[in-house]
Amino acid sequence: PCIHHGSDRCFMTSQNHGFAVDSITLPAGWQALFTNANDNTNEGVIHESLPYFSVQFHPEHTAGPQDLECLFDVFLEAVDKYSPANAINVQQLITRKLTYVAKVPYDMKMPKKVLIIGSGGLSIGQAGEFDYSGSQAIKALHEENIQTVLINPNIATVQTSKGLADKVYFLPLVPEYVEQVIRAERPGGVLLTFGGQTGLNCGVELQRAGVFQKYGVRILGTPIDAIIDTEDRKIFADRISVIGEKVAPSCAVYSVQEAIEAAEKLGYPVMARAAFSLGGLGSGFANNKEELKTLALQALAHSSQLIIDKSLKGWKEVEYEVVRDAYDNCITVCNMENVDPLGIHTGESIVVAPSQTLSNREYNLLRTTAINVIRHFGVVGECNIQYAVNPYTEDYYIIEVNARLSRSSALASKATGYPLAYVAAKLALGIPLPKIKNSVTGQTTACFEPSLDYCVVKIPRWDLSKFSRVSTKIGSSMKSVGEVMAIGRKFEEAFQKALRMVDENVSGFDPYIRKVDDEELKDPTDKRMFVVASALKDGYTVDKLYDLTKIDRWFLQKMKHIIDYQTLLEQKDQHSLTYTDLLRAKQIGFSDKQIASSVKSTELAIRKQREECGVLPFVKQIDTVAAEWPATTNYLYITYNASTHDITFNEEHTMVLGSGVYRIGSSVEFDWCAVGCLRELRKLGKKTIMVNYNPETVSTDYDMSDRLYFEEISFEVVMDIYNLENPTGIILCMGGQLPNNIAMDLHRQQTRIFGTSPESVDGAENRFKFSRMLDRIGILQPRWKELTNLKSAIEFCEEVGYPCLVRPSYVLSGAAMNVAHSNQDLETYLNAASDVSKEHPVVISKFILESKEIDVDAVACDGQIL
Repeated sequence: PCIHHGSDRCFMTSQNHGFAVDSITLPAGWQALFTNANDNTNEGVIHESLPYFSVQFHPEHTAGPQDLECLFDVFLEAVDKYSPANAINVQQLITRKLTYVAKVPYDMKMPKKVLIIGSGGLSIGQAGEFDYSGSQAIKALHEENIQTVLINPNIATVQTSKGLADKVYFLPLVPEYVEQVIRAERPGGVLLTFGGQTGLNCGVELQRAGVFQKYGVRILGTPIDAIIDTEDRKIFADRISVIGEKVAPSCAVYSVQEAIEAAEKLGYPVMARAAFSLGGLGSGFANNKEELKTLALQALAHSSQLIIDKSLKGWKEVEYEVVRDAYDNCITVCNMENVDPLGIHTGESIVVAPSQTLSNREYNLLRTTAINVIRHFGVVGECNIQYAVNPYTEDYYIIEVNARLSRSSALASKATGYPLAYVAAKLALGIPLPKIKNSVTGQTTACFEPSLDYCVVKIPRWDLSKFSRVSTKIGSSMKSVGEVMAIGRKFEEAFQKALRMVDENVSGFDPYIRKVDDEELKDPTDKRMFVVASALKDGYTVDKLYDLTKIDRWFLQKMKHIIDYQTLLEQKDQHSLTYTDLLRAKQIGFSDKQIASSVKSTELAIRKQREECGVLPFVKQIDTVAAEWPATTNYLYITYNASTHDITFNEEHTMVLGSGVYRIGSSVEFDWCAVGCLRELRKLGKKTIMVNYNPETVSTDYDMSDRLYFEEISFEVVMDIYNLENPTGIILCMGGQLPNNIAMDLHRQQTRIFGTSPESVDGAENRFKFSRMLDRIGILQPRWKELTNLKSAIEFCEEVGYPCLVRPSYVLSGAAMNVAHSNQDLETYLNAASDVSKEHPVVISKFILESKEIDVDAVACDGQIL
């Protein structure tokens, strides 16, 4: 990043330093032209009167940032017009070229009080990531001594808890209520882009009703017209064509009949999507008139406007996160590529950052376009742009622009360590980007593009099995309830880690979970990756799989690596495993359990053998600058593709386990627990370690704990971290169900566990032990029996009389819990229950009808209720 003296703007440049110029001792008549924003060294000089100037970077770098290519135009102009009689002032020419004149001037006055509109209750497509962005915004405003008022009716979030915002209103996010708050509080400014689609739509309505104008409230950040332009798909297409970019051929329609006419003009297959909607609500593909009719009817129920696009199924989907300030300084923070091709919503896709299959030329072509688009719309703050890229040519279309923080921006923040929401809030106040410090390194400016020396993979989590009769197909509208993010030094490593994070019962890229099914490869379901695994195991070629799935061959090749290596392991037994075998397996992301099942051994035996061989993981840090500048960051991950640790282990810490991926029954409320626990430990003067892998949470924010491990919460990884860090103890009870599941395994390894002892946890979670204890101390409960086989279960139910309740152990929010009314029901439910808790008992008890349920919450110490 180089700052130009004269316009004070900051530009991205390609660096190649051969020598350095000392700007303090420049000869008379010379002065500095550019300065490096990170270390203040000289990046260019210019003569005051003569037409001489020079820079320390490549303005024209082929396939690199070309933000300053215009310097050549200045040079040519100067050469062209120069004559002894006509002395040209190059300095004026450059300053004129680089000075930004806003079409609409941005008001730079700092408001004293700011209103933030939250995102309300969690829903599919809009989960905890807005709690994270809202909390960051409040933090940023506090640093500038601005009073914050938050409206958000969700009690399970961190941003609404005590100690963050100055005032919190638990009110519905509808214009009438927000207007009352504005009338009472009289804020000077309002932030609309931190509350997802809910907050945005509410803000647009208030603006149209003239409420902001009436009370003199300034909309901070991106102007509201720009937001409306990007959300209304018809206006958006028109505005994009003004700058010569293109969106997919499409028509905006307002009725079913118009939709059918548009589709005939564009040619089937087409895609339909509603305007102002979130998570692809009311969108889908239609191959013929009938399918389009049903789609259009549903979509027009959500929104008055519907867009019919030509289908680009099978193209690559790529997105960029772009940041711009009120002085027109622009950077792209992160680019991400979807492993799944276009046609699957980005929230439903496996995403990898940085992109892996784009050429340098394509990467920079899309980067330049992203910056042109964000400038054209006049966005101030953060913005996300999605492209469709043709896999065979350099053709691309812009799919959409989100001029607000989105699910992708939460992921980009966690993937790069660049706090997007925090920076966006500062920019909305009119602070220039180069003046904001990079809070990860503490030294360098925030006006830079992070460089990653690792690879990040995000995989969504679907909880479709909790609903009967729900289609498992995934497509252009969101069904996933959470997502995980894994970090590795190889794609294979991060990919296998992420698969285990999504579901703790999966050991990795496992070819034995699903059978090969060409239909499922063509029309993806939530389990498609495992179908790909079994297809590779069955000898499908990469080309054949590409034709079926349209997943880029590069990714398929990497997946083939994993399966090939597993086949190799299966031919060995544990004693013939060498140091190299184990190291290779760990480097491509195999877990101990996975290796054990391949060589027919146990997880603990492989762990012991691995420790004896010296195959141990290394801790690496994410520093946003790929080690170019010194960084004291606490943002860590574990990898086997390394030879040294980035940190030392000589201080005492307390380890807290987070709740992992959001699922139905365990979401943002456990994040609230974990954050509360970290804050309290900090108050007590204890240093903390957080282990969690959910990019949407506040607990995975870099300044919440002293050390943050973005890692799996599995027995193997928690033990690895425990052995390296040797903490004073582990706190399991703040993370919901997931840490409880590994409590006994950790306890058997003599780890120090704070809180309720694992035996007591097991006594409560294991239905058999719990019911036996109630019998022993004489507390009444419905008659019960542990399931051993089907015959005795049926006898028991007939004896006590139906209905009966089937309950597995160690499950969350009643997974596979059912009321059986007949022998046939019982058989179906028992099969489902024994699948869910393989290692723990299933209990059947008499179901009591027409009774009241009462919940008691208590705090106890050493068995005494306080």
